[in-house]
Amino acid sequence: MTRAVIGVDVGTGSARAGIFDLAGRRLARASRPIRMWRPDPDWAEQSSDDIWAAVCAAVREALDGCAERPEVVGIGFDATCSLVVLDAAGRPVTVSPEGDDARNVIVWMDHRALDQTGRINAGDHEVLRYVGGRLSPEMQTPKLLWLKETLPASWRRAAHFFDLPDFLTWRATGATRRSLCSLVCKWTYLGHEGRWDDGYLRAIGLGDLVEEGHARIGTDVGAVGSAIAGGLTAEAARELGLTPGIAVGTSLIDAHAGGIGVIGAALPGANVDFNRRLALIGGTSSCHMAMTQAAPRFIPGVWGPYHSAMLPGLWLNEGGQSATGALIDHVVQGHPRHADLAAAARQRGTTVYQLLNEELAALAGRSGEPLAALTRDLHVLPYFHGNRSPRADATLRGAVSGLRLSDSLEDLALLYLATVQAIAYGTRHIIAAMDGTGYAIDTILACGGGTKNPVFLEAHADATGCTLVLPAEPEAVLLGAAVLGAVAGGAFPDVAAGMAGMSRAGRVMAPADGALRDYHDAKYRVFLRLYEDQMAYRALMEPTAGS
Repeated sequence: MTRAVIGVDVGTGSARAGIFDLAGRRLARASRPIRMWRPDPDWAEQSSDDIWAAVCAAVREALDGCAERPEVVGIGFDATCSLVVLDAAGRPVTVSPEGDDARNVIVWMDHRALDQTGRINAGDHEVLRYVGGRLSPEMQTPKLLWLKETLPASWRRAAHFFDLPDFLTWRATGATRRSLCSLVCKWTYLGHEGRWDDGYLRAIGLGDLVEEGHARIGTDVGAVGSAIAGGLTAEAARELGLTPGIAVGTSLIDAHAGGIGVIGAALPGANVDFNRRLALIGGTSSCHMAMTQAAPRFIPGVWGPYHSAMLPGLWLNEGGQSATGALIDHVVQGHPRHADLAAAARQRGTTVYQLLNEELAALAGRSGEPLAALTRDLHVLPYFHGNRSPRADATLRGAVSGLRLSDSLEDLALLYLATVQAIAYGTRHIIAAMDGTGYAIDTILACGGGTKNPVFLEAHADATGCTLVLPAEPEAVLLGAAVLGAVAGGAFPDVAAGMAGMSRAGRVMAPADGALRDYHDAKYRVFLRLYEDQMAYRALMEPTAGS
C-alpha cells in the first residue's frame, strides 16, 4: 500500500484537497466551491461551516479518486489569512451588521477596517517595524478593533479568534494551536521573541485581550509543520473519510504553502541560494516571498521581516499585490465584448483567456512586432484595490491611459495584455525594494493560477529580467500543505527536508534582452510615473476637500 499525505488548501473561492506520495507525486485532487457574501465592494464575508463542509467533501472525493486507497500518514492545511470568529461552544459568531451568525468570517481581502488601520498606523508603534512599517487592512488587529467598535455584542460573545488556517487544524484536532506563520505575519506576534506585544495591544484599544491572558487569540503557538497532539479526532476523521489519530501538521497561510512548494526546488548547476530567489504565488492576489539567513531586513512597504514564518530560523520578507487574478477578471468581465467572448469560449470548449491569447498572437503576427509591443500606447496602473507593496497604501486607485473610442475584441485583448503587464511591473517594483536592502533576486519560482497562462509568464520574466522557474507539480500550494502533513507524520525530520524530498523544478524561462528589454524598461518608467501623476491629481484636488 502506498504511503501518502494529504494537502488541503482553502483559497478565496474554493477548498481543494490533493493526495501525494512521499516523493511529491500527486495521486489525486478534488475541489469544492465556497460561498461568499459581498455586502459592499470593499467587504467580503464567508461561513466557516461552509468552508469545513467544502474541505471534507474535497478530501473524500480525492480519496475516491485514487487508483488504490493509500495509507495516509499525515495531513496539512493552508488557507487564506481570513478572520474566523467562534463562541465558547465553537459556534459561529456574526461579523456582519445584518446579524447573520452564518457569516462569521471576514475574508482576507476585506477592507472594512480602513479607519482602524489608519489610526493604528498613526501611532508609530515599534511592532510595526516587523510589518514593513505600516499595517494593512488585510491584517487581523485592525479587523479585531473594527469588530470591537462596530459589533460589541459579537465581540463579547466571541471566545475564539482564529486565522482561517488555524481554524482548520482546530476542526481537525480540537486543539487551539496557532501557527507561528499566521500569528507572525497577520497578528503582529513577535516570533523572534516568542511573545505578544502587550503594550501595542493596549495602545490600540485591544487591552482586554491582554487582560484575559491572550486566551482568545492564542497561547499555544507551534512551529510550521510541527505535529499537533492527538492528531485527527474521531469526529473529524468521520467527516473527512479518514482514520482517527492521523498526524496533523501546524498550518500555513496559503501563499506560504506555495512558497514551501517551490522555493527549495533544485536547479541544474546551481545551489539553493535563498538570497537570490523569490517565490511568486499568484491567484486572486499575489504574494512575493524572499528569505534570508542574514540579519533581518526592514523594507518599507514590504511585510516582515518575519522570523521562522515559512522556514524555521530564516527571516521572511513578503511583498504582495492585493488584486492580480481578481483584477484581470474584473477588467475582462467588465468589457462590452466579454459576453460574446464567453459564448465563443463555451462553444469551442476553451477559456476566455485562451481566446484572448490567440487574438493577441494574431495581432502581433499582423504587426510584425513582439506581442508585448502591442501596448506601446496603452498603460495601466493596477491599484484598483489599493497597493499592498511597496507603497502600502490601500487608498490608491487604478488608472488606464490610452483608451480609444472603440470596444472591439481587439481593444479588449490589448487592455487585458496591458493589465497583465502592469501586474508584472508591480512585481518588478517589489523586487527592486527588496534588492535595495541586500537581496540580489535573479530567479522567480512561480506557482498558482496565473502560471497556467503563457502571457502572464512571459510578461513576468521579461518585465523583471529574472529567470522564471515553474514547479514540476503544478499544484504547488497543495504540495506545500502536504509537506506539512509529511513532516508531522514523521516522513521527514523538518520542513526543509520535506521541501527537498517532495518538490522539483519544471520548465525554466529566460527573460528577454536587447530591444524588448529596453521596451519593458520604458513601460516600467511609465508605470512609476502613473503613480506620481495620481499623487499630483490628489494634491490638485486637496483644496476642494469637504466642499
